[in-house]
Amino acid sequence: MNRSLTSLFAAFEALLVVAIGVGIPLAPLTVLWGVQYGFAPNWWDFWRASVDVWLLGHGADLTLTLDTATATAVGFQGAAAPFVLSITALGFAVLTVLLGMRAGRRIAQTDHRLLGEAVALLVFAALSFGLTVSAHYPLAQPSLVQGTVLPTVMFAVGILIGTLRAHRPGIDFISRSLRRWVATWHPGVRAGLATALRGGSSAAATIVAVASVVVAGLIVTSYAGIITLYEGLHAGALGGFALTIAQIAFLPNFVLWGVSWLVGPGFAIGTGSTVSPLGTDLGPIPAIPILGALPTGDSAFAFVGILVPIIAGFLAGALLRERNDAPTTQSFSSAFSLAATASPASSGAQRTPAPAGPAGPLRLVLTGLGIGVVAGIVLGLLTLAAAGSAGPGRLADVGADPWAVAGWAALEVGLAAVAGLFAASYLPRAVSAATGAAGNAASSAGSRLSAGISSASSAAGLGRGDREAKEPNWAAASDRIVANATRKNQPDDQDPYTRKPADASQPRGSDTPTNPIPIVPSDDATDRYPDLPR
Repeated sequence: MNRSLTSLFAAFEALLVVAIGVGIPLAPLTVLWGVQYGFAPNWWDFWRASVDVWLLGHGADLTLTLDTATATAVGFQGAAAPFVLSITALGFAVLTVLLGMRAGRRIAQTDHRLLGEAVALLVFAALSFGLTVSAHYPLAQPSLVQGTVLPTVMFAVGILIGTLRAHRPGIDFISRSLRRWVATWHPGVRAGLATALRGGSSAAATIVAVASVVVAGLIVTSYAGIITLYEGLHAGALGGFALTIAQIAFLPNFVLWGVSWLVGPGFAIGTGSTVSPLGTDLGPIPAIPILGALPTGDSAFAFVGILVPIIAGFLAGALLRERNDAPTTQSFSSAFSLAATASPASSGAQRTPAPAGPAGPLRLVLTGLGIGVVAGIVLGLLTLAAAGSAGPGRLADVGADPWAVAGWAALEVGLAAVAGLFAASYLPRAVSAATGAAGNAASSAGSRLSAGISSASSAAGLGRGDREAKEPNWAAASDRIVANATRKNQPDDQDPYTRKPADASQPRGSDTPTNPIPIVPSDDATDRYPDLPR
């Protein structure tokens, strides 16, 4: 594929990602425009609403101004003044990253990877800019800079991940330089950083997975209250369908709010409200059906949720202890094997890194705290993306405090990871020592028992010669069996019919004998085979 085809292919991939993202809200709104409103309103209003939802799903701020009737119907203080809608519908961002990963893998298979990636990002940025301009309206104005940059950043993250997962060796100068630089690090530093990155990301993923299960359980158990809120809105079938799609777009936000609840700080649905293991205090909230799954009372077992990050950190430290002891991990050795062979001639002979050896106490503590720091950073950034302003008045504060979540997650996961590393490093040694002591005791007891049996046998007059005389000689018996079988099976030296020495004039190995035995029809077997021994 030449450069022109690569550029065209990359531009089409970017266009496809944008079309899918905008088409998800546009399709049900278009059906709603035709079926429920009878094509009476201007379709461009539904287009702008779809673009606003797509931009809001990537973190772009949207400035809204409600008319007097709508502001009165909302009932929140300050609804008549312009307000900023900044909460991110993370479902669209996740979709863009996933589609970007697919595009990155496909572009990485071309002969001009860097050109394709550059064209895809430029086309995506141009499309985002055009969509943001088309959605401008006096009552709803998206941020032009954020609407252009933030979706492009999400798409670039997907492109990068997809390129890395394409399993192609780095052929550009940046990849070679980065690998060569990291390969010069001390093996212990590489192993510690790799363990911290793996452990922190694994602990964060575990907490998010448990939070998703908790949110799913709350939705299932609160199904009756959610249906009641749906019925109270009187949105109809199409309106309910559009509302359901919007709630699905915010489902990652709900999961991350569950993460903040498991970590401890909790989250807020409006200024002055709190939902945490310490208690739940909800004020007036919007009549959104999914919010019917929020816990409304205090639970005596709420503190059990705080054990989730502690257990996740402990398991991350315990399971990754072996990788921390190794000089380099498998991923580092595979990622930087090229750097060891691609070093320039000026660097001299190839250097062999000294083995790091078993991790000491200080290194275990630093690695465990590193696991906590990585987990705290990941969860803090995710919480930051899931928080923002969801409306006027008290709805300007929705979500969790990212600094509190990051700090508590780093503390809980870090201390638990240190405990896990120490338990996995020193507990097996204690068990091995105890097992060795027990084995030595059993061996000495067996030796004393054997000595006692030997002395008793000597006293009874059973010498070594008597015992060997009574025992069968299995080796001699086996030799006799083999010798007999060898004498019986000699097809090359004996005639197969008479069992006499074969005629020397007959070719060795021939199937037909020189003087075949004639077969005469007779009832007597001796006439038929006269040479058989009687």
